[in-house]
Amino acid sequence: MPEPAAERIGSLDLIRGLAVLGILAINIGGFAGPSLATLSPNLPYPGGAADEMSFAVNFLLFEGKMRALFSMLFGASLLLLIERNDEQGRFGIGVQVRRLSWLALFGLAHFYVLWWGDILFGYAVAGFFALLLSEIAPRRLAIAAVAIFTIWHASGAAVYAPNVMLENAVLAGEATPGQSSDYAKYLQDVRDYGVAETEAMQGSFAAQVVYRFTQLPLQPFTGALEGLGETLPLMMLGMALLGSGFFAGRWRGRTMALMAVGGIAGGLALTALILALVWPRGFPPTMMDSAINYWTALPHLLMALGYAALLVLVAPRLANRVPGRWLMACGKMAFSNYIGTTVLMTWIFYGWGLGWIGRFGNAWQWLFVVLGWAVMVVFSNMWLARFRRGPLEWLWRSLVEWRMLENRR
Repeated sequence: MPEPAAERIGSLDLIRGLAVLGILAINIGGFAGPSLATLSPNLPYPGGAADEMSFAVNFLLFEGKMRALFSMLFGASLLLLIERNDEQGRFGIGVQVRRLSWLALFGLAHFYVLWWGDILFGYAVAGFFALLLSEIAPRRLAIAAVAIFTIWHASGAAVYAPNVMLENAVLAGEATPGQSSDYAKYLQDVRDYGVAETEAMQGSFAAQVVYRFTQLPLQPFTGALEGLGETLPLMMLGMALLGSGFFAGRWRGRTMALMAVGGIAGGLALTALILALVWPRGFPPTMMDSAINYWTALPHLLMALGYAALLVLVAPRLANRVPGRWLMACGKMAFSNYIGTTVLMTWIFYGWGLGWIGRFGNAWQWLFVVLGWAVMVVFSNMWLARFRRGPLEWLWRSLVEWRMLENRR
C-alpha cells in the first residue's frame, strides 16, 4: 500500500528537487539559443571543443533522465493525491480533473507568453489518460508501461532509420552527389530556421508572443501527442512504484541498492555508446533528433530509476542535513521554480530583457545553470520559511479548491 495520505513522502520532494535543478542543465540550451541548440552544440553555428565536451556531459548525465524523473514523479503524485482526497471523503479523480485542467491552462500560458519549451501542457494531457489507469494493480501497470514505452520508441527509431542512414552516408562520403546536395540544402534550411528563430527572440515581449501565436500555434498540442508514448508510460511507472511502496522506502535495501547501481551504471554505459556514435560525426541534426527522442529511451529510463532508487536510499540520512533540506525545498516548489526559471532565463537571453541569446556556447552556459541553481535554492528556502507552499503551488491549489487558501505559516 502507498504511504498514508496524511503523511508527506520526503523522497518525492528530494527526487523532485534534483529533477528541477537538473532539467535546467538541459533547458539552458533552449534559453541561450534557438530550439535547435538543444539538439546539437553545432546548431545553428558550429561550436568549439569545449562546447562539445559540455554538451556531451549533459547528454550523459541529464538529457532525458530529468524529464523521466519528472514524469514518474508526476504519476506518483497524481495517484497519491487521488488516494489522499478519497480518504478525506472527496472524489479524488474529480479533484484531479480540476488540477489537470488548470495545469493545462498554465502550460498554454507558459508556452504562448514565455517560452516554446513548455512541458506542463503535455503532462496535463498525459495525466488525463493516467487517471483512467489509476485503479490498475501496480505489477500490471508496470508491465503495460514498459510495453507501451518500448513499442513507442522502437517504432519511432524505425521510422527515423532511413533518414539517419542517409545522413550517415553523406557524412561518410558514401552518398550520391544528388543525396549530398539535398542534404546540404536540408542542413542550410535547418540553420536558417535557427537563425530566424534567434532573431525573433531578440524582439520585444509582445513581438515574441505574436510570433508563438502565429508561427507555432499548434505546437503545444502536437507536442503533447508526439510525447504521449513517453510521458504516459513513465507516469504509469511512477504510479506503480508508489503503489508498491518504492518511494516510501519499503523495498528491500539490497534490491534498492542493486537498482541504483545497475540503473545508473547500465544507463551510463548505453548512453556512452550512443555518444561514441554521434560525437565523432559532429552531433548531426537528424541523428541527434533520433538519438534524443528514441535511441536513448532505455538508458534514460534506467538512469532515472537508478537516480530515484539512490535518493530513496539516502533520503532518511539526507533529509535532516543541509543539502537534503535544500533539495527538498526546491522539490516542494518545483512548479514555481520551473516557471520562475523560465522568467529569469528568458529575461537574460531574450530581447525583452538583456538580449543575450546566441552569445554563449554550451560551455559558457554552465555559468547560467549555476546561477539558476543558486536562485532556486535561496528562493525556495527563504519562501518556505514564511509560507506553506510556493506561490504558484498556492495559486494552483486555490484555483482547484475555488477559494483563497491560507498560506502564511
